[in-house]
Amino acid sequence: MQQQVVDKADSVRAGEELEVGAVHNWLKENIRSSDSLLTDAIRNCNALPKVTQYSGGASNWTYCLDYPETSLILRRAPAGTKAKGAHDMGREYRLQHALKPVYRYVPEMLGLCEDESVIGTEFYVMEKFTGVIPRKNLPKGLSTSEQQTKQLCKNVLDSLIELHKVDYQKAGVDHLGKGAGYIERQISGWSTRYSKAKTWNVPSGKKIMRWLENNMPENERICITHNDFRFDNVVLKPDDYTRIIGVLDWELATLGDPLMDLGNTLAYWVEADDDFLAQSTRRQPTHLPGMLTRKQVVAYYCNEMEIDVEDFTFYEVYGLFRLAGIAQQIYYRYHHKQTNNPAFKNFWIFIHYLMWRCNKAIKASGKR
Repeated sequence: MQQQVVDKADSVRAGEELEVGAVHNWLKENIRSSDSLLTDAIRNCNALPKVTQYSGGASNWTYCLDYPETSLILRRAPAGTKAKGAHDMGREYRLQHALKPVYRYVPEMLGLCEDESVIGTEFYVMEKFTGVIPRKNLPKGLSTSEQQTKQLCKNVLDSLIELHKVDYQKAGVDHLGKGAGYIERQISGWSTRYSKAKTWNVPSGKKIMRWLENNMPENERICITHNDFRFDNVVLKPDDYTRIIGVLDWELATLGDPLMDLGNTLAYWVEADDDFLAQSTRRQPTHLPGMLTRKQVVAYYCNEMEIDVEDFTFYEVYGLFRLAGIAQQIYYRYHHKQTNNPAFKNFWIFIHYLMWRCNKAIKASGKR
Protein backbone atom coordinates (compact mmCIF):
# COMPACT_ATOMS: atom_id res chain seq x y z
CA MET A 1 0.00 0.00 0.00
CA GLN A 2 1.27 3.43 -0.87
CA GLN A 3 2.39 5.55 2.05
CA GLN A 4 0.08 8.45 1.18
CA VAL A 5 -3.04 6.48 2.17
CA VAL A 6 -1.87 6.08 5.77
CA ASP A 7 -3.60 8.57 8.07
CA LYS A 8 -1.33 11.34 9.37
CA ALA A 9 -1.59 14.21 11.80
CA ASP A 10 -1.14 17.81 10.63
CA SER A 11 0.35 20.99 12.03
CA VAL A 12 -0.68 21.97 15.56
CA ARG A 13 -3.53 24.49 15.53
CA ALA A 14 -2.83 28.00 16.83
CA GLY A 15 -3.65 28.24 20.52
CA GLU A 16 -3.51 24.48 21.01
CA GLU A 17 0.25 24.08 21.28
CA LEU A 18 1.61 21.37 23.57
CA GLU A 19 4.30 21.96 26.20
CA VAL A 20 6.43 19.27 24.63
CA GLY A 21 9.39 19.59 26.99
CA ALA A 22 7.21 19.00 30.04
CA VAL A 23 5.51 16.04 28.35
CA HIS A 24 8.85 14.52 27.35
CA ASN A 25 10.26 14.80 30.86
CA TRP A 26 7.13 13.24 32.33
CA LEU A 27 7.25 10.37 29.83
CA LYS A 28 10.87 9.54 30.61
CA GLU A 29 9.89 8.95 34.22
CA ASN A 30 6.43 7.45 33.86
CA ILE A 31 5.94 5.57 30.60
CA ARG A 32 4.88 1.93 31.02
CA SER A 33 4.62 -0.51 28.13
CA SER A 34 4.55 -4.26 27.53
CA ASP A 35 7.14 -3.51 24.84
CA SER A 36 10.46 -2.93 26.62
CA LEU A 37 12.02 -1.61 23.41
CA LEU A 38 9.42 1.17 23.24
CA THR A 39 9.97 2.07 26.90
CA ASP A 40 13.76 2.16 26.44
CA ALA A 41 13.43 4.22 23.25
CA ILE A 42 11.69 6.98 25.20
CA ARG A 43 13.73 6.83 28.39
CA ASN A 44 17.03 6.88 26.55
CA CYS A 45 16.07 9.62 24.11
CA ASN A 46 17.32 13.13 24.84
CA ALA A 47 15.73 14.74 21.78
CA LEU A 48 12.24 16.20 22.01
CA PRO A 49 9.62 14.54 19.82
CA LYS A 50 8.12 16.22 16.76
CA VAL A 51 4.52 17.14 17.61
CA THR A 52 1.61 17.13 15.15
CA GLN A 53 -2.13 17.24 15.77
CA TYR A 54 -5.09 15.32 14.39
CA SER A 55 -8.06 17.09 12.84
CA GLY A 56 -11.17 17.81 14.87
CA GLY A 57 -10.81 19.48 18.24
CA ALA A 58 -14.47 19.99 19.20
CA SER A 59 -13.87 17.27 21.74
CA ASN A 60 -10.58 16.14 23.27
CA TRP A 61 -7.38 17.24 21.53
CA THR A 62 -5.23 14.48 20.03
CA TYR A 63 -1.53 14.77 19.20
CA CYS A 64 1.11 12.53 17.64
CA LEU A 65 4.54 12.49 19.30
CA ASP A 66 7.17 11.30 16.81
CA TYR A 67 10.42 10.10 18.37
CA PRO A 68 13.36 8.85 16.28
CA GLU A 69 12.50 5.20 17.02
CA THR A 70 8.79 5.24 17.86
CA SER A 71 5.58 7.28 17.85
CA LEU A 72 2.94 7.80 20.55
CA ILE A 73 -0.50 9.37 20.78
CA LEU A 74 -1.37 11.94 23.47
CA ARG A 75 -4.95 12.87 24.41
CA ARG A 76 -5.86 15.85 26.55
CA ALA A 77 -8.96 17.89 27.33
CA PRO A 78 -9.54 21.13 25.41
CA ALA A 79 -8.87 24.46 27.08
CA GLY A 80 -11.65 26.45 28.70
CA THR A 81 -14.64 25.70 30.88
CA LYS A 82 -15.83 22.09 30.76
CA ALA A 83 -19.18 20.55 31.63
CA LYS A 84 -19.20 18.43 34.77
CA GLY A 85 -18.08 14.91 33.91
CA ALA A 86 -16.90 15.86 30.43
CA HIS A 87 -13.37 15.32 29.10
CA ASP A 88 -12.48 12.90 31.90
CA MET A 89 -9.04 11.67 30.87
CA GLY A 90 -8.81 9.26 33.80
CA ARG A 91 -12.09 7.56 32.88
CA GLU A 92 -11.13 7.27 29.22
CA TYR A 93 -7.70 5.87 30.13
CA ARG A 94 -8.94 3.36 32.70
CA LEU A 95 -11.74 2.13 30.45
CA GLN A 96 -9.33 1.29 27.62
CA HIS A 97 -6.79 -0.17 30.04
CA ALA A 98 -9.45 -2.53 31.40
CA LEU A 99 -10.76 -3.39 27.91
CA LYS A 100 -7.39 -4.11 26.32
CA PRO A 101 -7.13 -7.73 27.56
CA VAL A 102 -10.63 -8.61 26.31
CA TYR A 103 -11.05 -6.42 23.21
CA ARG A 104 -8.21 -6.60 20.73
CA TYR A 105 -8.92 -3.30 18.96
CA VAL A 106 -8.11 -1.07 21.94
CA PRO A 107 -4.69 0.63 21.90
CA GLU A 108 -2.28 -0.07 24.76
CA MET A 109 -2.35 2.60 27.43
CA LEU A 110 1.16 3.87 28.23
CA GLY A 111 0.63 6.43 30.96
CA LEU A 112 -1.91 8.70 32.68
CA CYS A 113 -0.88 12.07 34.09
CA GLU A 114 -3.39 13.39 36.62
CA ASP A 115 -1.03 16.17 37.76
CA GLU A 116 -2.45 19.23 36.00
CA SER A 117 0.68 21.24 36.81
CA VAL A 118 2.63 19.39 34.09
CA ILE A 119 0.82 20.95 31.09
CA GLY A 120 -2.21 22.60 32.71
CA THR A 121 -4.58 19.66 32.36
CA GLU A 122 -4.74 15.89 32.72
CA PHE A 123 -3.57 13.83 29.75
CA TYR A 124 -2.76 10.28 28.79
CA VAL A 125 -0.46 8.63 26.29
CA MET A 126 -1.21 5.51 24.29
CA GLU A 127 0.01 3.24 21.53
CA LYS A 128 -0.16 4.66 18.01
CA PHE A 129 -2.03 2.66 15.37
CA THR A 130 -0.50 3.29 11.95
CA GLY A 131 -3.10 2.68 9.28
CA VAL A 132 -5.93 3.99 7.13
CA ILE A 133 -8.86 5.88 8.64
CA PRO A 134 -11.90 5.78 6.31
CA ARG A 135 -13.22 9.33 6.53
CA LYS A 136 -15.76 10.92 4.14
CA ASN A 137 -13.92 9.32 1.24
CA LEU A 138 -11.26 6.64 1.13
CA PRO A 139 -7.77 8.07 0.50
CA LYS A 140 -6.84 8.90 -3.09
CA GLY A 141 -4.70 6.18 -4.60
CA LEU A 142 -6.46 3.41 -2.70
CA SER A 143 -7.79 1.02 -5.32
CA THR A 144 -10.87 -0.93 -4.17
CA SER A 145 -13.34 -3.45 -5.50
CA GLU A 146 -17.01 -3.89 -4.62
CA GLN A 147 -16.20 -7.21 -2.93
CA GLN A 148 -13.41 -5.66 -0.85
CA THR A 149 -15.70 -2.83 0.22
CA LYS A 150 -18.40 -5.31 1.26
CA GLN A 151 -15.82 -7.21 3.30
CA LEU A 152 -14.63 -3.95 4.90
CA CYS A 153 -18.23 -3.12 5.83
CA LYS A 154 -18.79 -6.52 7.46
CA ASN A 155 -15.45 -6.38 9.28
CA VAL A 156 -16.31 -2.97 10.74
CA LEU A 157 -19.68 -4.30 11.91
CA ASP A 158 -17.97 -7.40 13.31
CA SER A 159 -15.71 -5.21 15.44
CA LEU A 160 -18.81 -3.55 16.94
CA ILE A 161 -20.43 -6.94 17.48
CA GLU A 162 -17.27 -8.20 19.18
CA LEU A 163 -17.39 -5.24 21.57
CA HIS A 164 -21.05 -5.87 22.40
CA LYS A 165 -20.23 -9.51 23.22
CA VAL A 166 -17.55 -8.61 25.78
CA ASP A 167 -18.45 -9.71 29.32
CA TYR A 168 -18.24 -6.31 30.99
CA GLN A 169 -18.22 -7.78 34.48
CA LYS A 170 -15.23 -10.01 33.74
CA ALA A 171 -13.56 -7.04 32.05
CA GLY A 172 -13.85 -5.11 35.32
CA VAL A 173 -15.78 -2.18 33.82
CA ASP A 174 -19.15 -2.76 35.51
CA HIS A 175 -18.67 0.66 37.13
CA LEU A 176 -18.68 2.31 33.69
CA GLY A 177 -22.39 3.14 33.74
CA LYS A 178 -25.62 2.58 35.65
CA GLY A 179 -26.74 -0.18 33.29
CA ALA A 180 -30.40 -1.09 33.91
CA GLY A 181 -32.81 1.70 32.99
CA TYR A 182 -30.50 2.92 30.20
CA ILE A 183 -33.23 3.27 27.56
CA GLU A 184 -35.44 5.43 29.77
CA ARG A 185 -32.49 7.60 30.85
CA GLN A 186 -31.45 8.18 27.25
CA ILE A 187 -34.91 9.19 26.05
CA SER A 188 -35.46 11.48 29.03
CA GLY A 189 -31.94 12.92 28.83
CA TRP A 190 -31.93 13.71 25.12
CA SER A 191 -35.45 15.14 25.26
CA THR A 192 -34.34 17.51 28.00
CA ARG A 193 -31.09 18.44 26.25
CA TYR A 194 -32.84 19.15 22.96
CA SER A 195 -35.54 21.27 24.63
CA LYS A 196 -32.96 23.33 26.53
CA ALA A 197 -30.94 23.94 23.36
CA LYS A 198 -33.92 24.69 21.10
CA THR A 199 -33.81 27.90 19.07
CA TRP A 200 -36.74 29.60 17.35
CA ASN A 201 -35.92 28.22 13.90
CA VAL A 202 -36.05 24.47 14.63
CA PRO A 203 -38.97 22.10 15.38
CA SER A 204 -40.07 21.58 18.98
CA GLY A 205 -39.60 17.81 18.61
CA LYS A 206 -42.39 17.17 21.14
CA LYS A 207 -44.22 14.66 18.94
CA ILE A 208 -41.04 12.62 18.50
CA MET A 209 -40.21 12.80 22.21
CA ARG A 210 -43.68 11.54 23.11
CA TRP A 211 -43.46 8.74 20.56
CA LEU A 212 -40.09 7.60 21.90
CA GLU A 213 -41.38 7.71 25.47
CA ASN A 214 -44.49 5.70 24.53
CA ASN A 215 -42.64 3.09 22.49
CA MET A 216 -39.67 2.19 24.68
CA PRO A 217 -38.91 -1.54 24.32
CA GLU A 218 -39.60 -3.70 27.36
CA ASN A 219 -36.61 -5.92 26.57
CA GLU A 220 -33.43 -4.05 27.51
CA ARG A 221 -30.00 -5.60 26.97
CA ILE A 222 -26.90 -4.21 28.68
CA CYS A 223 -23.37 -4.35 27.28
CA ILE A 224 -20.39 -2.06 26.67
CA THR A 225 -21.48 0.54 24.14
CA HIS A 226 -19.08 2.80 22.24
CA ASN A 227 -21.70 5.50 21.43
CA ASP A 228 -19.67 7.05 18.63
CA PHE A 229 -19.00 4.02 16.46
CA ARG A 230 -18.35 5.20 12.90
CA PHE A 231 -15.99 4.33 10.08
CA ASP A 232 -13.85 7.37 10.87
CA ASN A 233 -13.24 5.98 14.36
CA VAL A 234 -11.67 2.75 13.11
CA VAL A 235 -8.13 2.18 11.83
CA LEU A 236 -7.52 -0.19 8.91
CA LYS A 237 -4.47 -2.34 8.22
CA PRO A 238 -2.11 -0.45 5.85
CA ASP A 239 -1.60 -3.36 3.43
CA ASP A 240 -5.17 -4.73 3.62
CA TYR A 241 -7.75 -2.01 4.08
CA THR A 242 -10.53 -4.55 4.74
CA ARG A 243 -8.99 -5.51 8.11
CA ILE A 244 -9.54 -3.54 11.33
CA ILE A 245 -6.55 -2.96 13.60
CA GLY A 246 -7.98 -0.42 16.02
CA VAL A 247 -11.07 1.38 17.34
CA LEU A 248 -10.62 4.94 18.62
CA ASP A 249 -12.43 7.68 20.59
CA TRP A 250 -13.84 5.96 23.68
CA GLU A 251 -14.89 9.06 25.62
CA LEU A 252 -18.65 8.37 25.26
CA ALA A 253 -18.46 4.65 26.04
CA THR A 254 -20.74 3.36 28.77
CA LEU A 255 -22.93 0.42 29.76
CA GLY A 256 -25.99 0.61 27.56
CA ASP A 257 -28.27 -1.16 25.11
CA PRO A 258 -26.48 -2.57 22.04
CA LEU A 259 -29.37 -1.85 19.66
CA MET A 260 -29.31 1.81 20.69
CA ASP A 261 -25.58 1.84 19.94
CA LEU A 262 -26.39 0.45 16.48
CA GLY A 263 -29.11 3.09 16.06
CA ASN A 264 -26.52 5.77 16.80
CA THR A 265 -24.20 4.30 14.17
CA LEU A 266 -26.93 4.16 11.52
CA ALA A 267 -27.88 7.81 12.07
CA TYR A 268 -24.60 8.65 10.30
CA TRP A 269 -25.05 5.96 7.61
CA VAL A 270 -25.61 7.65 4.24
CA GLU A 271 -26.46 5.34 1.35
CA ALA A 272 -25.72 5.90 -2.34
CA ASP A 273 -29.36 6.64 -3.19
CA ASP A 274 -30.14 8.88 -0.21
CA ASP A 275 -31.33 12.42 -0.96
CA PHE A 276 -29.05 15.40 -1.49
CA LEU A 277 -29.40 16.67 2.09
CA ALA A 278 -28.14 13.36 3.47
CA GLN A 279 -25.32 13.32 0.91
CA SER A 280 -24.27 16.83 1.94
CA THR A 281 -23.69 15.63 5.52
CA ARG A 282 -21.92 12.36 4.70
CA ARG A 283 -18.73 11.85 6.73
CA GLN A 284 -17.90 8.20 6.01
CA PRO A 285 -17.71 6.11 2.81
CA THR A 286 -20.98 4.19 3.29
CA HIS A 287 -22.11 5.27 -0.20
CA LEU A 288 -19.58 3.07 -2.01
CA PRO A 289 -20.67 0.07 -4.11
CA GLY A 290 -20.48 -2.98 -1.86
CA MET A 291 -21.54 -1.21 1.34
CA LEU A 292 -24.56 -2.71 3.10
CA THR A 293 -27.74 -0.66 3.27
CA ARG A 294 -29.12 0.33 6.67
CA LYS A 295 -31.69 -2.49 6.50
CA GLN A 296 -28.97 -4.97 5.57
CA VAL A 297 -26.83 -3.74 8.46
CA VAL A 298 -29.65 -4.36 10.93
CA ALA A 299 -30.29 -7.85 9.51
CA TYR A 300 -26.58 -8.73 9.55
CA TYR A 301 -26.06 -7.41 13.08
CA CYS A 302 -29.12 -9.15 14.56
CA ASN A 303 -28.18 -12.44 12.91
CA GLU A 304 -24.60 -12.31 14.25
CA MET A 305 -25.77 -11.25 17.71
CA GLU A 306 -28.60 -13.81 17.68
CA ILE A 307 -31.08 -11.07 18.53
CA ASP A 308 -34.64 -11.22 17.23
CA VAL A 309 -35.97 -7.71 16.54
CA GLU A 310 -39.37 -7.47 14.91
CA ASP A 311 -39.21 -3.72 14.35
CA PHE A 312 -36.06 -1.57 14.50
CA THR A 313 -37.98 1.72 14.22
CA PHE A 314 -37.54 2.76 17.86
CA TYR A 315 -33.75 2.44 17.64
CA GLU A 316 -33.67 4.18 14.25
CA VAL A 317 -35.71 7.14 15.53
CA TYR A 318 -33.67 7.33 18.73
CA GLY A 319 -30.39 7.49 16.76
CA LEU A 320 -31.71 10.25 14.49
CA PHE A 321 -33.20 12.23 17.39
CA ARG A 322 -30.01 11.92 19.42
CA LEU A 323 -28.01 13.20 16.43
CA ALA A 324 -30.47 16.10 16.14
CA GLY A 325 -29.84 16.85 19.81
CA ILE A 326 -26.08 16.83 19.32
CA ALA A 327 -26.33 19.10 16.26
CA GLN A 328 -28.76 21.44 18.03
CA GLN A 329 -26.45 21.83 21.03
CA ILE A 330 -23.70 22.86 18.61
CA TYR A 331 -26.02 25.20 16.69
CA TYR A 332 -27.24 26.77 19.95
CA ARG A 333 -23.68 27.89 20.63
CA TYR A 334 -23.41 29.41 17.13
CA HIS A 335 -26.86 31.03 17.32
CA HIS A 336 -25.95 32.73 20.62
CA LYS A 337 -22.53 33.82 19.28
CA GLN A 338 -20.58 31.55 21.63
CA THR A 339 -18.69 30.37 18.55
CA ASN A 340 -18.27 31.93 15.11
CA ASN A 341 -17.37 28.74 13.23
CA PRO A 342 -19.10 29.16 9.82
CA ALA A 343 -19.47 25.38 9.52
CA PHE A 344 -22.30 25.57 12.09
CA LYS A 345 -24.29 28.33 10.33
CA ASN A 346 -26.78 26.04 8.57
CA PHE A 347 -27.07 23.31 11.19
CA TRP A 348 -30.67 24.36 11.78
CA ILE A 349 -31.55 23.03 8.32
CA PHE A 350 -29.99 19.70 9.24
CA ILE A 351 -32.13 19.62 12.41
CA HIS A 352 -35.28 19.99 10.30
CA TYR A 353 -34.08 17.18 8.06
CA LEU A 354 -33.37 14.78 10.94
CA MET A 355 -36.77 15.52 12.47
CA TRP A 356 -38.37 14.84 9.08
CA ARG A 357 -36.55 11.50 8.95
CA CYS A 358 -37.84 10.68 12.45
CA ASN A 359 -41.43 11.51 11.52
CA LYS A 360 -41.17 9.55 8.26
CA ALA A 361 -39.96 6.44 10.13
CA ILE A 362 -42.67 6.83 12.79
CA LYS A 363 -45.40 7.13 10.14
CA ALA A 364 -44.10 4.06 8.29
CA SER A 365 -44.13 2.02 11.51
CA GLY A 366 -47.83 2.61 12.09
CA LYS A 367 -47.19 2.94 15.83
CA ARG A 368 -48.54 5.85 17.85
